Amino acid sequence: MNTKPVKSKELYNEAKKLMPGGVSSPVRAVKPYPFYTAKAKGSKIYDVDGNEYIDYCMAYGPLILGHADDRVKEKVKEVLENGWLYGTPIELEIRYAKLIREIYPSMEMIRLVNTGSEATMSALRLAKGFTGKDKFIKVEGSFHGAHDTVLVKAGSGATTYGIPNSAGVPEDLVRNTLQVPYNNLETLAYISEKQRDEISALILEPIMGNSSLILPEDDYLKEVRKITAENDILLIFDEIITGFRVSLGGAQEYYSVKPDLTTLGKIAGGGFPIGIFGGKKEIMEYIAPTGPVYQAGTFSGNPVSLTAGMTTIEILKRDNPYKELEEKTRVIKEAVEESDYEIGAIASMFCIYFGERPRDYIDALKLDKEKFMEFYWKLIENGIFFPPSQYEICFISTAHSDEDIEKTAEVISRCLKEL
Repeated sequence: MNTKPVKSKELYNEAKKLMPGGVSSPVRAVKPYPFYTAKAKGSKIYDVDGNEYIDYCMAYGPLILGHADDRVKEKVKEVLENGWLYGTPIELEIRYAKLIREIYPSMEMIRLVNTGSEATMSALRLAKGFTGKDKFIKVEGSFHGAHDTVLVKAGSGATTYGIPNSAGVPEDLVRNTLQVPYNNLETLAYISEKQRDEISALILEPIMGNSSLILPEDDYLKEVRKITAENDILLIFDEIITGFRVSLGGAQEYYSVKPDLTTLGKIAGGGFPIGIFGGKKEIMEYIAPTGPVYQAGTFSGNPVSLTAGMTTIEILKRDNPYKELEEKTRVIKEAVEESDYEIGAIASMFCIYFGERPRDYIDALKLDKEKFMEFYWKLIENGIFFPPSQYEICFISTAHSDEDIEKTAEVISRCLKEL
């Protein structure tokens, strides 16, 4: 059993005087206080009080090779010897773009940015600029970053804190944001047909990962592709989470659906900040300097993020660990089901539901947040770290050993029975 993180409590009390809620991102503000990390390596994360946890948060998904992977670290150290920011083009951008295009054929051209939020914001701006239409559709409960037009019934921290709409977002900005439920083709078809001349794009997480884990029903994504194509609406896949995670080529490879635009992040940076958006050449050439849609960034295409990301992806491409990761997920899944709880799982992602399995955002809101947090603290006491929200999902890395998985399955089973 872990000891109480006393020093973490002291640090949190100090942090609350200096930062809103004491944190740099809302979902980290765990009541009564979060643990503070001292270091991490492989599948383990260690707090300032010396406690060890098997980590299934994995920085919310990017660390598919585990914490501080030595192969990535060595490549980053090499590039640091030559500098870490130039403000000029570098050859690595070209090499990385070719690798992305090879793995994601739908991304004929790409633009490198710094965060997932920046990628989705830019992709939507591009869609509007290319089509000349101001409206777009998003799925209820999906999270596409913290920029204004997508903060409507958003997932992730917005769901956790019951604030689907953020203060400070003018009504005029979200007037052009239309919403449809996930796994609901009838509503999507109706809105698309009725307002096709005004709608530029549909942006969606092909697998919802910010309102708990919600999987697409049979042929849902293929029908979404059909509806958007028939109504001259661009389809944007937000693969910030699913990219390189459910398969090397993301959800579009897994489900054999080709979007017009794609956004990537998380794993694409190998643990460093990155965002990527890309798609058809004719659309992407609307981005400045070749087109009228402006986008720019001082840190875009920086050599550190590109090196870490490209190294990670090359390892995934070479080792193809996806069957191994899926098998580890299966062990966790069986432990939960044997305890008579429901679990959603795909590839190396899973989410335990405290309530009935959701098929959309409305269902997800019915899940028992309080019971999840009771479970969360039981796991913490037993050296297991899950993301601290019923609406976030867990990630398995190649660094998780069979011993890690077996211990986790045993702890999960025991803790669920104690609830």
